[in-house]
This record gives sequence, structure tokens and C-alpha cells, in this order.
Amino acid sequence: MTDMRPVSKAVVPAAGLGTRFLPATKATPKEMLPIVDKPAIQYVVEEAVAAGLNDVLMITGRSKRSIEDHFDRAYELEEALGAKGDTERLAAVRESSDLATMHYVRQGDPRGLGHAVHCARQHVGDEPFAVLLGDDMIDERDALLTRMIEARARYGGSVVALMEVEPEQVSAYGCVAIEPTGEDDVVRITDLVEKPPIEEAPSRWIIIGRYVLDPAVFDVLEKTPPGRGGEIQLTDALLTLAGTPAEQGGGVYGVLFRGRRYDTGNKLEYLRTLVQFASERADLAPEFMPWLREFVDKHGS
Repeated sequence: MTDMRPVSKAVVPAAGLGTRFLPATKATPKEMLPIVDKPAIQYVVEEAVAAGLNDVLMITGRSKRSIEDHFDRAYELEEALGAKGDTERLAAVRESSDLATMHYVRQGDPRGLGHAVHCARQHVGDEPFAVLLGDDMIDERDALLTRMIEARARYGGSVVALMEVEPEQVSAYGCVAIEPTGEDDVVRITDLVEKPPIEEAPSRWIIIGRYVLDPAVFDVLEKTPPGRGGEIQLTDALLTLAGTPAEQGGGVYGVLFRGRRYDTGNKLEYLRTLVQFASERADLAPEFMPWLREFVDKHGS
């Protein structure tokens, strides 16, 4: 039987080099770039916690120490803010260190997402677990991860988050072939292709950065050879699991997500995310939105 224990641990791969944001990421991790006044990685950890996952393992790499510092206590800063009576900023500083029980392991050699996930094996053990990619931010009003955990509890196996995109976008993602289940927003995945050409894409449904994985994935990743780009691809391991019997931890399902997602993996999407978040902030929107409208009217084409 598939292990049906509840999901309690989250894994957040954060070892990438962030080359799309150079030179800003030469000394600052991409995951620490702010979305207004909070680093992107904190939103991801908050999402895990909101889904009931208070044990978070961060897969980091060289020059990522500031991520650990962010989720640690900052006693001198806290004392200074306390002495000023600045309770609002003091609460904001303490918030990140009180969020979850944080753990860290380094991915010594960046060999792909599959390799990063495999680095979590010792910490996760033989339990099902969630994987959240820092490039993808899901709006807090859309409980995607909670729904994925529910799907895992019903169907077993592994569950990925899927979004439908325009045909020209599929070549940038892992793309899937699907068949229906008894639920409108849950499908069974029968095939997965990493970054296919448009003409070879099995559908317009792509995998976004949320996974709930059966621990059977670790044995599969151990035997998965390097794939596209010379990296160990998680998509390849999921394809193997899709054809594996349920009693061996197999079966891969998808939750069809039609909510609000923010992609911070490239500069244009990052800027869009900043504008969206600022536009919805009660403390910023009253001044920001009139300025933005005036700016667009003056400079828009």
C-alpha cells in the first residue's frame, strides 16, 4: 500500500545561481530579492506554514548564507527597535524567525532540481513531503498546497500543480498528458515531457513549482540519469513514478490550478509581481496607484 501518512514537511530548493538577475545576484541570493519589503522566499515559507507544514528544509548553496540569517533571530536589531519603541518593525523582524522550524542542507554541486530534491532524503526519510519552488509564488488567498495535500490523501502517489498556458509558452516548462478522475480539478498524469517543442507538447497544461511527493521518489531519483541540460530532472523521475504501481508509491496526479500565481523567475515577471503587490497594499496603494496611472498616461504607448 502507498504510505498514507499525513504530509508534515516542506522542502524548498534555493541553490540556484540566479544568473537572470545578475549583477544583483552576484552577492545576494535571488530568493532574497524583495517583493516590496519582504523577500520572495519568505512568502514561500509562509505558504507552507499556512498549509500546516511547520517543518521546512531549505536546500541552499554557496553564497546563500543570508537566507539562513533572515530566518534566524537578529538580537541586536530587535534590541535597537525595542529601545525605540518601534513595535511594528520589531514584530516584522521577529515574524520570519518565528514562522517555522527551519533546517538547511547544502547542494554542493548544482545538478538540477531532481538532485536538489534528493538532497532532502536524510531529513525527509520515508514520509511524503511537499516541494515549493521559490520562483513561483501562489497568492495567499488561493489554498493550492492544501488542495494538493487533500488530493494526495485521496489518491496516494505524488501530486503536482498544473496551469494551462498558451501554446507558445509550453516549451519553457514541464508539460503533461492527462486523463480525468472523478473530480473536476484533479487529473491523472499519463505522460510528462520537459520543455517540449510546441509541436511535441502533449497538452497546454504545464507543471508549476508545487509538488507533493511520495517518498518513493528518492529511490527513483537515485537511479535517474542526467537528462535535459545535463541535469537530473525531477520530471524524469515523475514520469517513472507515473508508470509505477500504487503499492510501490507510484501514480502521479495533478491539481488544475486556475488561481493567482506570480512568477518571479525573470525580470519582467518580477516587475509585474512588484506592481501587483504594491497595488494591493493598503499602506501603499492610495499613493502608488494615482502615481502609476499618471505615469502610464504620460509614458504609455
